[in-house]
Amino acid sequence: PSEEMITLMWSFVVSIYSIGGLLGSMSAGYVSVRLGRKKAMLFANFPTLLSAALMGFSWLCGSFEMLIAGRLLSGVCGGLTLSINLMYAGECAPWKLRGMTAITASTAIAVGKFVGFALGLREVLGVEALWPVLMATNAIPALVQLLTLPFFPDSPRYLLIDKKDKEGCMKAVKQLWGDGDHMAEIDDMVAEQEAIRGEKTKSLCDLFRDKGVRWQLITLFLVCSCMQLLGVNMV
Repeated sequence: PSEEMITLMWSFVVSIYSIGGLLGSMSAGYVSVRLGRKKAMLFANFPTLLSAALMGFSWLCGSFEMLIAGRLLSGVCGGLTLSINLMYAGECAPWKLRGMTAITASTAIAVGKFVGFALGLREVLGVEALWPVLMATNAIPALVQLLTLPFFPDSPRYLLIDKKDKEGCMKAVKQLWGDGDHMAEIDDMVAEQEAIRGEKTKSLCDLFRDKGVRWQLITLFLVCSCMQLLGVNMV
């Protein structure tokens, strides 16, 4: 192929991840309610493993299309898990630790980027013979989660509000927070359940039309946009 076509293919390989992330994040709300937070995160590991296989064997098969498909699937998983992980971690944490627990996602992203850059060095896996291995390393965290997450309970809030399973919610709370009096937190969940009874799930269009969260939405949009324009990804 010509030099222009090679540049186009590389650009597509890089940018297709963001398109997959958009698709994954837009479907996260539906999947998290349909399957539950825990099952949704377990389900999201399978596209990751498939993407690792596609990218890892793309060099043997001589197919750049497998790279594109693998990056797309990896992006879908990233969009799904980033949204659902925040929900699961926040809903499983006690009130006093909820803010600190939510921050762990940003910390994990920063650590993941650092590990990715380190593995991509020429002295590690960033050479012609080993780059397929580098592209397949996202299978490792997926396998770790598949092996460990089944031992954790589902989100207490999901069990109580979406599944109407108060007994399961009590069991999950005891497993996560230990023995003790947690009725105040459960009463808050019950009050929330009563407050949203009969309300339909809000769509993306409803979010943009809701004046109650407009300034929060504008603030988040500006912060995220400025982060992309600062050049931090290039650094």
